[in-house]
Amino acid sequence: MSSADEPQEFPVDEMLRMLGGVSPPMHLSPDDFVPYGETREHPMPSPEDLQITVRSYHPDDLEVIKRITVEAFSGVSIDEAAELFYGTINGHDWKWRKARHIDADVAREVEGILVVESAEGEVVGYITTWQDVDGGIGYIPNLAFVPEWRGRGLGRLLIQMALDRFREAGLSHAKIETLAQNEVGHHLYTSIGFREVARQVHFFADLSKSQSAQDTSESD
Repeated sequence: MSSADEPQEFPVDEMLRMLGGVSPPMHLSPDDFVPYGETREHPMPSPEDLQITVRSYHPDDLEVIKRITVEAFSGVSIDEAAELFYGTINGHDWKWRKARHIDADVAREVEGILVVESAEGEVVGYITTWQDVDGGIGYIPNLAFVPEWRGRGLGRLLIQMALDRFREAGLSHAKIETLAQNEVGHHLYTSIGFREVARQVHFFADLSKSQSAQDTSESD
């Protein structure tokens, strides 16, 4: 995204240009951008400094995390881009589809989810992760915060905590994806030690209009 403060709405063409693999949207501050291997003038705030608690996921968190996810990904979701072309699919909108990503994260590795809670007990953000132990890679599918808690260094904190967990499990690498034009996320990830290795394009087809195997054989 082009702004470090709020998710933005994009025209269809601009959205498609940007959607080179979506996850997660970043809303960060300049203090997050410290080149890998260098030190910052002022240390990153700790959870105690921010008066937050980073804890394990509870089943009661599910609906709150889904709401945070849908709000944070508005304007930068692949499913939302598809909906602009095709409308709702099978009676479900993009928000329903995006929220289901969290169901998948919970089902895949619930122990890999960390939740950020304010001093007032409000869930203000989270990160989801999972581990391919045999493959040696840890994955970070989703990371999001409520608007008023963005830009405080929490994204960096949660990613670093996730990487520590991967190391403790004996993994050798980590993977995270983001928008092709998400400069904020790009700077954050590379400052932590990630390197860009590839970009991808997402396609959708209306099956009622796309060519079938029968059409192909008849044309031959």
